[in-house]
Formats: sequence, C-alpha cells, structure tokens
Amino acid sequence: MHLLLAYLRRFVPTLTEAEWQLLAGAVRPAHLARGQHFVQAGDYRPEIALLLQGSCRLYYLRPSGEERTTYFFFENHLLADYPSCLLGQPSQLNIQALTDTDLLVFDYAVLRQLYDECPAYERFGRVLAEYHLLGTDARLTEQLMLSPEERYRALLASGKTKILERVPQHLVANYLGVTPVSLSRIRARVARGR
Repeated sequence: MHLLLAYLRRFVPTLTEAEWQLLAGAVRPAHLARGQHFVQAGDYRPEIALLLQGSCRLYYLRPSGEERTTYFFFENHLLADYPSCLLGQPSQLNIQALTDTDLLVFDYAVLRQLYDECPAYERFGRVLAEYHLLGTDARLTEQLMLSPEERYRALLASGKTKILERVPQHLVANYLGVTPVSLSRIRARVARGR
C-alpha cells in the first residue's frame, strides 16, 4: 500500500482506491539533505509533505536571531507551513531537516480542490485540523503552565521517545525552553528521582 494512502486512511479509513487516485497523480518524491530547509521564514511554499525517512524540526527566529524550536517531525508525520498555505502569505516559520530526509510532496492547492470535489478529502482536512489543534493546544498549555522540569518529565511520560533518542540534546533543550546546561541539571535531578 502506498505510504501516503496509509496515512490518509488513519484519518479517513473509508477512503477508496478511486478517491486516492484523485490525489496520487499529484504526489512526487523529494529529498532534503541534513540542514536543508523545507521552508524558511519569508518564503512561500504552499506544499504538504509526508516524511518517509529522517527527521525535521519546526522553529521560529526571534528578532534577536535566537531560534525557538516548537516541534519535531519523524517518519509518518505530515509537515507543512499550514498558516502560509491557508493565508497565502510568506512563512513565519522554518522547517529544517535534522538528517537526510525523504518526503512525498504535493501542492496544497490540489488538496484544497479535493475538499470541494470529494467528501472524503473534506473529512480528512477537518479531522487533520482537529488533530493539529489538539496538539498545538497541548503544547501551548505545557509551555504556559509547566516549569522546565515539569515539561521534561511530561516529555518522558508522553511516549515521544523519538525526540529524546534522535534529537541532539541542545535542540531538546531549545524545545523545552531551557539552556543545555539547565537541561543537564534537570536530567540529573530526574535521574536521582527528585
């Protein structure tokens, strides 16, 4: 089974082969080398990609030039600059490959057209938006309500082990909103059971 079709069926299990074919012709492979960006702030890239192999991070640049990592993508994650796709404006975020990364890419305009033509894709878009809204809300609540150590403990308990296993520690620290030194101290305290 095509990997993107399998992904779509996670959200719309009833998607038929004929409905899949409406999108299949627009899908193309892409590759990002380590450090290469899928999208950078100021660019307009109205494309969606399924990550097949590798890893990426989503980050913002503060006016001071400081990076703020907010999300990591691994295999079977859909990635895009959704606000830019929806608004038709240049990106405010960056998505960068942490490793050599293989993707399946298609234009957002194709999906938007399928929303109008096929109820299964409209359902996919709604369920995907709900999924992302819940994830964004959970991340925002975590950042606003939890201390750095509580955020680290929540990460440990979340099952998001790929972040801890595959992402460099300085980026994990950035994701948690702490310095690498602070993360080392937090990890030591948690390891001691305090």
